[in-house]
Order: sequence, then structure tokens, then C-alpha cells
Amino acid sequence: MRAGLPRDPAQWIALALAVAALLAGAWLLRRSPATARAGPAPPRPGAARSGRDPAPRSGAALGAAIAAALSVVAALLSAAYVAVYLRGGPRIIDATSYWLEARAMAAGYLAWPLDEPAASVLGRFLVRSDAMGDTMAGRGAAEVAVLFPPGYPALLALGFLAGAPLAVGPALAAALAIATYDLAARFAPEGPAPSGSAAPIRFVPLVAALFSALCAALRYHTADTMSHGLAALCFTVALASARRALDEERAAASTGAATGPLGPAVRAAALGGLAAGWLAATRPPSALALAATLPFVILPAIAPGSAVAGPREGDPPPRPSPRLARLAAAMAIGALPGLALLAAHQRAATGAFASSQAAYYAVSDGPPGCFRYGFGAGVGCLGEHGDFVRHNLAEGYGFLAAAGTTLRRLKLHLVDALNAEPLALLVLAGAVIAWRRPRSRALAIAPLLQVAAYAPFYFDGNYPGGGARFFADVLPVEHVLAAMAALALAERAATAAHAERGPARRRGALLPAALLAAALPLAGFAFRAGFDHAALRDREGGLPMFDPAAVARAGVSRGLVFVDTDHGFNLGFDPAPEDVAVLRYRGDAIDRMAWEARGRPPAYRYRFAIPDGGGLASVSITPLVFDAEPPGEARIEGESLWPPRDQRGAFALPEHAGGTCASGGRLLAVHAAGRGEAVVRVGLPAPWLRGARISPRVALSGDGAGEVRLLVDGALLHVWRVEPAAPSPRGAPLACAELPPYPIPEGAVGIELSLAREDAAATWETGETGQAGQGQTGALFALDALSVVGGNSVDR
Repeated sequence: MRAGLPRDPAQWIALALAVAALLAGAWLLRRSPATARAGPAPPRPGAARSGRDPAPRSGAALGAAIAAALSVVAALLSAAYVAVYLRGGPRIIDATSYWLEARAMAAGYLAWPLDEPAASVLGRFLVRSDAMGDTMAGRGAAEVAVLFPPGYPALLALGFLAGAPLAVGPALAAALAIATYDLAARFAPEGPAPSGSAAPIRFVPLVAALFSALCAALRYHTADTMSHGLAALCFTVALASARRALDEERAAASTGAATGPLGPAVRAAALGGLAAGWLAATRPPSALALAATLPFVILPAIAPGSAVAGPREGDPPPRPSPRLARLAAAMAIGALPGLALLAAHQRAATGAFASSQAAYYAVSDGPPGCFRYGFGAGVGCLGEHGDFVRHNLAEGYGFLAAAGTTLRRLKLHLVDALNAEPLALLVLAGAVIAWRRPRSRALAIAPLLQVAAYAPFYFDGNYPGGGARFFADVLPVEHVLAAMAALALAERAATAAHAERGPARRRGALLPAALLAAALPLAGFAFRAGFDHAALRDREGGLPMFDPAAVARAGVSRGLVFVDTDHGFNLGFDPAPEDVAVLRYRGDAIDRMAWEARGRPPAYRYRFAIPDGGGLASVSITPLVFDAEPPGEARIEGESLWPPRDQRGAFALPEHAGGTCASGGRLLAVHAAGRGEAVVRVGLPAPWLRGARISPRVALSGDGAGEVRLLVDGALLHVWRVEPAAPSPRGAPLACAELPPYPIPEGAVGIELSLAREDAAATWETGETGQAGQGQTGALFALDALSVVGGNSVDR
């Protein structure tokens, strides 16, 4: 945890604003009149003639105007965050993946065609549509999609279509401030305590919207292209709309007025269903938390004696009244678009109605079943989260591990709501206030249910600036709770200080109190949260890993640009490219194959170099030259063939093996995951290998042994048996062996290598991050490279 005096200009600005808010609040308190009129305020001119008091309407209009102004502030702050902290574009790998998914959807793709060589496209967080089946011998064309749910990318795609994708986040920020205001207006308690005065706690909606605008965590989540800003908006709108639907239905029932099938209550319920369904299409676990929260909204409305519950004579009705059933039906119908979008994406991404994330990790990581929502042994993926799993999940993901993961999230989440850990006490105090009132009880329970919804997921998901991002979806609820607590405390203080001066003086003290409350998150950012966001700004080179403006400045107007980072590929790749296409740089024959497949245009390499000691990355764009004639011998690195096509009882990971015989210091290591069959299948670029002679190069350590099987169009064509020359002790250097070449038929359509370990009883023991590891027997079996002699260019 970093804290101290401000260092960055943004922190100093926040501190200056906090001081100004404190001084203004103190000045307003001192400037208020020394006495207050005990009786009611005189009526406004014309009020007696009209028979109505215009004060409530004018007060509501003023509140809405202030909320609108706060929404503009939130949008401007999020836009500034893009420039100051993100430095112009998405930064973390998840954000760049959402960026790619949205660009594809803007081009009309949930999954786009996967052209050969597939290794120029496939990589981290990309799943083949045939991951659930087999496309050998031409049985179905392969497509590729981003594994994340489609709810947020569908919205971001609108930004791509409008030519301003980074404007979507600030628009979400503005909508969140207004939605938070509306949530507070619907759920704020009618009195400070059940036994206290019936006077409402004033200004809760405005202070909640103010907290939303000044929340640094929400500024990040509505600046970077992450899904949590939209998820928070959907969660908030669903809760507020459900409450509004019940209120409208109660009002109609109490007056006996007839309501049509599309009355205000039904429209509100449909809006709530739309938000809930879109939340399911954006972050499914958060939708579970919302579904568990909604009964706490509904039950107080159907309690005996409520206007919606129906008559109280005799026993309670055995089923909901027709009006409540109508609201439930409207909500269910409203949820259909989001659920349909989610189902369509899963079908396009996997080729079946299956989880795209499960399909990706099934072939890209291990051990088998490592990525799942639940508990037990084997949970935790060693490729994506190896350090975390090794440190925290040595005994599997049981109760203690889940408790540790949840506590780490909660620890980081303390800073999220109001920019400093001590201020989280206001959220807790507000939850206590809300729990005592049936109308607002749902607000108290929603954060707890959000915590519970993510408890079955093993990975923390925390990072500086983003906070405990799995809990960010309920930040608007927490802002309402914090506003309730802050203003309740202010009202109590005003009551104690001005009891002899009447309620008018006490109400007048609440406005400067609200101003003083604004100083809290500002000071929190200045002294605490600002350091986290500076760390986010400076991580991983401090820049987006692909900048199209840099490509334009280099004079590249057409051709291929090869990038060497997952982040850069996600930011630059376009499923429907025009003059400039971005592909992955592999540093082997795959690059030439991709160049040939696209007509041999001008080619360039985009280098994103991070200094060894940290600091701002440097970008260089240099020409990449390929010979006009195909080489007599080419090499495909084993790690370029990740992710595999299939894994059974084993998993393969690209790993560093610097200082060994491994080609390029890297290899594709195959790890057995238990007893029985341990096989990994990798695909080869068939158009270039027809008629060629291929020779696998393997790396062994210890007494590792296995087979390399050549499959052509689904049939076994050849087997290379691999055994060490002699058993070597644990930790012995790698030994590499070039296997005899074997010809590929000219008519081959699908070509694969099946890597089978024979020491399948060995269990995986994780080594240092990114280093080649060994099983308990000290054995390692890996594909180092593949030599190709002869073969065809793409023209032939």
C-alpha cells in the first residue's frame, strides 16, 4: 500500500480541490443565519391560488440539474484519465482483448474466419470455433473469437462504428453518475432511524452522484476498455428499475387506477430486465449477485399489508398477484436480448453452446479443468496464473484458499469506493443504516452477494488502479451507502449543535456538510489512491503497446506490420483490414508464410522495447525483408504452435529455456497431468508443407520419453519414438535431438503433430515463472522446433 504526500500533478490538483471544498463548507457554516424561523416558511406568491406547493417540483428539478452537471464532471474526468494515465489507449491484456472483440463485432463478426497460417493470429485469449470438435479433412471451416462475454464489446462496437471507441467510457461515466443519483432517490431511507424523526436524510442522491464522479476506480473502469463500468451501470439500472416498477404498481393499486399492458410499471420492469440480461452477457457472476439481490427488493413490496400484495383476508395468496406476475414477465422478456447475445457469442466462439472461456483454457493451459467456477483440487491454471497458483493454491482451492482470495480482494477493495481505506467505514456505516429499513435493505445486501458470487473463482483479479475489479460492479451501491452514512452523521451533528435553533437551521447545515463530504474522496486520491493509478500508468512501458499513429508517422500506408506482444496484436489486428494489416511476429518461417499468403506486400516489424530498469518504452518500425524465392529449408519454432488443437491428460506451455540447446531459447513443453493418456495435438500450416519433408526437433531432460506422431487428414501417417540415450539425474541440462525427416503427401489438407508423453504418471511441478519445469521423475519432453525441407510456396 502506497501513501504519502502528493507527487503527481493530478494528486496536487485533487488536494487543492479538497482544501477548497473544506474552506467553502466551513465558510457556509459560519455564514448561515444565527437564528431560524420556528414556524413554517411563508407560502410563495401564487401558491395559495394554485393549491399546490411548487417547492418539491422545483427541488427535484434542481437536483436533476446538479446530477446532470456531476455526470458531465464524471465524463470529463474519465476522458482526462485516458490521456493522463492510459496515455491514449487500452493498457492491460484484458482491455486490449475487449478492444479486439469490439472491433470484430463492428465489422459484423462474433467469430471471424481463421486463415492459414493460424499461428499468425492465434494467441492469448483467442479461442477457435472448432475447439469443441475437429476440422481435419475439411470438416468445417475454423473461426476465431475473443473468449470474453459479448455484452461490453457490443457497446464498444458502437464506438468503433462512430469512429470514437474511447468516447464510450466517458459516456458510461456520465450515465453511471445519473444512475447512482436515481438509485439513491429510489432506495434512500425515509428517516434516519426507525425510532427517530420521519424527516428524510436530505441530499443523499446528490452526494452519492458526487462520490461516483470523484471515484478514481470508476474513472479507470470508464476510461480503459474494461467491462466493469458497463456492468456497474447494468447492476444499478436493474435495481433502480425494479424498485421503480414496484412503486408505480403500488401507486396504481392504491388508487385503483387501471393500467395498460405497457404502463409505467411494466416499462420500468422491462428496462430492469434489459439491464439484468445485458449484465449476464457482460459479467455472468455479477448477474448471479443481482438475481440474489432482487428478492430483497421485491419481498418488502409483497409483505402483508402492502398495496401490491393484494387483500389480507384469510391466508396469504398462494401465488403472486397478477400484477406482480405481469412485472415478472416484463422483466423476463426484457432480459432476452442480452441472453440471446450471450448464447450467440458462445455458439460462434466454440461451435457449440458451451463456455468460450472453458473452451480456451481446455486447450491453452493446464492442468485439465484448471479454469472453472468452483472448488476442489486442480483448480488454478499454471500457464496464465502460475505464480499465483504456486503461492496460494498449493493444496487446491478449498475453503481456506477461497477465504484468502476473498480477503485479499476485500483488502484492496477498501480503497475503491472513496479513494482511501479509512473512508470505507462510511460504506459499512451506511450498510447498517440501510439494513434497518426494509426499503433500502437490498443496498446493504448487494455488496455481500457480489463478494459471494466471485468467491468460487480462484484468481484475485486485483491490480493497481483497477482495484478489486470483481467488486467494482457494486461501487454505485456503495456510493449510495456512503452518502447515507455521511449525511446521517452530518444531520446528527447539526441536531446536536443547533437543537435550540429549530429544524430549519439543522437542514441548512446539511448543504455545507455535503460540500465537506466531497473533500473526503479528493483528499483520499491526493494522499492514497493517486499512487496506485500512477503505478498503473507506468507499468509495462507506460504506453499502449500498439499505436497506429506511430505506424502512420513511419510512412507505412500499406502492407503487413508484425508485432511481438499480445497487447499490440489485440490493439492493431483488424478482422477486416484495409491497407495495413497487423499480425503476430513469430521470428520463424510462420512470418514468411503469412507474407506469402497475403500477396507478398511490404512488411514491417513493430518493436515495443521496455527498458531493463523500467521506464517509458521506445517504439521502432523497421522494414522486414523476405527473399522472393522460398528457402530450401525453413524452421518453425515449437512455441509458435501454441495454443494446441487438443489436450488429453496433458497440457503444453511455451517456456523459456535460455542457455540450453533449445532453438531461440524457447520451446513448447508437454506436461503430463496424471495417469493414463497424455497427448497434446498441435496444428501445422498445411498449404506450405505439402510435398515437403518435415523433421521434428525435440528436447529431453532426465528420463523423459515419448512419441511424436504425424497425422494427415485425421489418419496416423508416421511415429517418431523418442527416448533419452541414458537416464540423467534430476536438473540435468536439456538434450536436443533432430528426428529423421518424413515426407508429407502432396494432397494433404490437415496436418497435425501429436506429442505423447510416456511418463504420464509424473505430476507437474511448477518451476520458476517462464522457465522449463520438470515432473517428479525429473523428466521433460518438449517440441523445440520443426525443420521443413522443400515444400511449396503459397503460389504453388
